[in-house]
Amino acid sequence: MEKLRIIFMGTPEFAVGILDTIIKNNYEVVGVITAADKPAGRGQKIKYSAVKEYALANNLTLLQPTNLKDESFLAELKALNANLQIVVAFRMLPKVVWEMPSLGTFNLHASLLPNYRGAAPINWAIINGETKTGVTTFFIDDKIDTGAMILNSEINIEPEETAGQLHDRLMELGSTTVIDTLKVIESGNVTTTIQEDNDDIKTAYKLNKENCKIDWTKSGAEINNLIRGLSPYPASWCFLKDQNEELNIKIYEAKLVSESHSYEIGKLISTKKEIKIAIKEGFIQLLSLQFPGKKRMLASELLNGVSFSEAAKVY
Repeated sequence: MEKLRIIFMGTPEFAVGILDTIIKNNYEVVGVITAADKPAGRGQKIKYSAVKEYALANNLTLLQPTNLKDESFLAELKALNANLQIVVAFRMLPKVVWEMPSLGTFNLHASLLPNYRGAAPINWAIINGETKTGVTTFFIDDKIDTGAMILNSEINIEPEETAGQLHDRLMELGSTTVIDTLKVIESGNVTTTIQEDNDDIKTAYKLNKENCKIDWTKSGAEINNLIRGLSPYPASWCFLKDQNEELNIKIYEAKLVSESHSYEIGKLISTKKEIKIAIKEGFIQLLSLQFPGKKRMLASELLNGVSFSEAAKVY
């Protein structure tokens, strides 16, 4: 049984939960690689990645290369003398990096591969109305998320679950799956399954302004799935026009109300307590939203200080 000397690579919060579990299970982490610091927010203050914060708090050896092919970085990486690398929500690695350790480099991906390869698997599973998802560990090769699979674990997606809630559950599931993967690698009994491609495979495209915008002509289920799948981050959005004012608003939580009506699609109907948008088969009731320059609030809170005219509509 070979003693593992692990290098961990990751950046966001999701990766921290996995790294913490590896440490708590007494595995030796000889180094942590994370993204370079970058200025963020209005003050452009330098922001550390979630993984860097954790590594500093736990006195772990930390490297923050800007270029993964840089000779001095590769020399430092080699000097750590790891025999296994684990990647969780990092960036694409050059061959010279993933080939380095004798036991290989494996990745934890937040989907049931081969479905939802790409940047935003948690979001797209909900946006597409999936009822189950999971996590997969696989050995990295020279394409994105295509390597030989080691283990996977599956969970159901709850009907009202948001991307944020699913993220937290997948982080827990991912933690146990990574530990199980470490056990099989340690024992020398790894068996892998090659990913089979077919025409039905769904992709987890990078999220951008366009694919986060709500199309109010779509079905209620599709609109609601988009809102859930982008909540709390980056959040679905649309334009709101009322008389001469046009605003860009974010919507975090909503519910579908099936009801026949004769309103135009996109019309905003408000009372003192609620905001509804007319769609094909009823209404989308907005429960939590954000106006420009304001914080996220419940519709009922927003209506304390804002009122809408008969002409108000979204698009």
